[in-house]
Amino acid sequence: MRIRRASLLGLASALAMLLLPVARSEASDKAPPEKTAPRTVKPRKIGIIGAGKVGGTLARLWVKAGYEVLISSRHPEELKPLAEQLGKKARIGTPREAAAYGDVVLISVPYGALPQIGRDHAKQLSGKVVLDTGNPYPQRDGPMAEEARLKGTGETSKALLPGVRLVRAFNAISATDLSSQSGREGALIGIPLASDDEGALKIASELVKAAGFEPVVVGGLERAKDFDVGTPVYTRPLTAEELRKHLGLQP
Repeated sequence: MRIRRASLLGLASALAMLLLPVARSEASDKAPPEKTAPRTVKPRKIGIIGAGKVGGTLARLWVKAGYEVLISSRHPEELKPLAEQLGKKARIGTPREAAAYGDVVLISVPYGALPQIGRDHAKQLSGKVVLDTGNPYPQRDGPMAEEARLKGTGETSKALLPGVRLVRAFNAISATDLSSQSGREGALIGIPLASDDEGALKIASELVKAAGFEPVVVGGLERAKDFDVGTPVYTRPLTAEELRKHLGLQP
């Protein structure tokens, strides 16, 4: 009788196990992956050394696009009217403060001043993406400008600004076109870029777009010679397609 009762209990236990729901796999318990929102570009702070016609115009365009800027000169107090026009996203300071402030630094000064900037602010500029807009003119900048034209501004600026992630940018467009052609209807004006740093080129391209133009990557710094002073594309407001055609670049 005891044996029969034990057998019945064993049978009941077996049936209960069969009736239990099958455990779901670990993978099936996981919720389906959520769709991530499109990655947005993190706003950058831009230090601007030389807030003249080109530097000042770019400051306006970048502030309008949501960036924060520090405009600078050797006499910062002279920049107060411009800073007031730009609003809360702009501040003023010295070139050293601009070099330290910016995640990206724009240098837009007479080319003859570049050697001193490289010496005076090497520590603050080290490792940063630097956009160099200057062009050498012998009548203004002296003999060094003649050497820079022969060698090419890409290689020359690289030697004058050691330790930076250099990009030649915004040097082949006039200040007038920079102001009037930004974000125009139809095909955008192309801005040629040259750098040996792929990451720096991506950041420079982002800033070109933010300013209302289309970036055209020409190549390494040695190719900056293709859009230096005196070349067929220099200060010509060409669309990106026209610019690529003139420079022999693949679309």
